[in-house]
Parts: sequence; structure tokens; C-alpha cells
Amino acid sequence: MTSADVLIDAYERVREQALAAVRGLNRDQLAHRIDPDANSIAWLVWHLTRVQDDHVADAAGSEQVWIDGGWVDEFGLPLDRYDTGFGHTSDQVAAVRASANLLSQYHDAVHERTAAYVAGLSDAELDEVIDESWDPPVTLGVRLVSVIGDGMQHAGQAAFVRGVLKRQQK
Repeated sequence: MTSADVLIDAYERVREQALAAVRGLNRDQLAHRIDPDANSIAWLVWHLTRVQDDHVADAAGSEQVWIDGGWVDEFGLPLDRYDTGFGHTSDQVAAVRASANLLSQYHDAVHERTAAYVAGLSDAELDEVIDESWDPPVTLGVRLVSVIGDGMQHAGQAAFVRGVLKRQQK
């Protein structure tokens, strides 16, 4: 197994958890917030996918799937075209509404692009410094692992909200 294979497996685990969090829920359930300022499942899955899309596209030197795949228009959110959700206010979180199908399709498109990019990386490329603004400087491998960590954290949060929602509906 190569380093690229390990990374692809980890991104697949993020995908599985994100899709499981939205599966079978309607738009209102996906937009449900367990507290007035909490993140919804829709926002969490949209955000984790946007971050993956943004960071992988930047690393690959390509346009985001969000833009060149037309997802920005498909979602039609009242946000800047390149917004990934960092620093969102409660009102901005509430504005992220989407169907499970739309969230899943966008995530699948991002996952496909991510896997294709990562599959072509060598160990030497993973060691290349891509961001010197941090101490220590960030390598490509560290950035890709960071995106996985963020994705798993948010997918776990979405699963938690789903569990609370299901419990409240009993």
C-alpha cells in the first residue's frame, strides 16, 4: 500500500460518514439546529466538502469542483462564490439549506476529484512545502491529512446532530 492509497482510504472514510449523516433526511431535518446557534447537518456536510474542495484544488493548482462543476449555481446559496464556511455567523449557517441528494452528489464529485489527484502523488511530492506561513511550514502531505481530520470531525458532528434529531422525533 502506498502513501497515496492510505490517503485515498482516509478520504473514503470521510465520504462514507458524510453520506451516512445525510442519508434519508429531508431538507428540514438537514437544516435542524439543536440550539439556535448550532451548526446543522446540511451546513456541516456542505462545509466539510467545501473545505476539501478548496484545499485540494489549491494544492492541485486547479479550479474547485464547486465552481467548474456548477455546484455553486446548483446550491444557489446567498454566499460569496468561494465561501467555505469559515467564520460563518449564525445567519449564514441557517442560509445553508440543501437536499440530501444535492449534498451527496457534490461530495461525491469532490471525492472523485480528490482521489484522482491523490492517486498520482509520490511520497516525494507529499514532502513538498506548500505553505511557509506556518511554523513549521506545511507540506502537501500535512495539508491533505489536515483536511481529512477536519472532515472526520465535522462528519462526526453531523452524525451527532442526526442522533439528537432522531431521538427528538421519537
